[in-house]
Amino acid sequence: MCTNQSTTKAILVVSFGTSYHDTREKTIDCIEQDIAQTFPHHHIYRAWTSKMILKKLKQRDGIHIDNVREAMEHMQRDGITDVTVQPTHVINGIENDLMKEDVLAFSDSFSRITFGVPLLTSEQDSREVVKVLTDAFGGIPKDEALVFMGHGTPHYANAIYAALDYTFKDLGYHNLFMGTVEAYPSMDSLLRLVGSLKPSRVHLAPFMIVAGDHAHNDLAGDDADSWKSQFEQAGYPVLCHLKGLGEYEGIRQIFLRHIREAQ
Repeated sequence: MCTNQSTTKAILVVSFGTSYHDTREKTIDCIEQDIAQTFPHHHIYRAWTSKMILKKLKQRDGIHIDNVREAMEHMQRDGITDVTVQPTHVINGIENDLMKEDVLAFSDSFSRITFGVPLLTSEQDSREVVKVLTDAFGGIPKDEALVFMGHGTPHYANAIYAALDYTFKDLGYHNLFMGTVEAYPSMDSLLRLVGSLKPSRVHLAPFMIVAGDHAHNDLAGDDADSWKSQFEQAGYPVLCHLKGLGEYEGIRQIFLRHIREAQ
């Protein structure tokens, strides 16, 4: 994907990816469209980092999306000289580290390569994300709990999830909770923490750029180990909000700011 052929500057938008076309259109596509409109003198390129998703799209739909190395080669062939790489990753975790390695392998092929940072990198980022979410879910009563599902990672950057949960509480949102699918805070922790609030209802929402497989299955699925099922088993009425972070304009604005700060 490329726009405005009169310049040698480019922005490479790097996402984990999704095999759900409907959520892609409302999240990754919208982020890229906002970037293209905000930076009209740049070419816009796409790369996804999930090998599993790239393979699935190729086999199931006949769709090819560049991985990071392929996108760098693509820009090299197109005569791009200056590249700003903006990940749509939530944290500075394993995917982001590997992405940087792939990009920097092409350092000699470009005059300038700069990196924008993932969504949650600074304290300002965390506070802006909290504001976006509390504005979006402002109608939830104080006697009901809102639980966000992050991905989680063995990378030390996983600490940001617990820090964000603390930020919710520090700013007065005692009925908001942050957990992860694959790390800490875990579902076991959430059941205890949410239980101490004794909410009349539990709302669940993905804390991921797209509302894809984790949102549909691990969060809202009917299997006994889904978050929805576990909270229902604990006695709470549950309402799921399957909206990816990329659907919120305020979240997309943070990525635009990160690009400006990188240039």
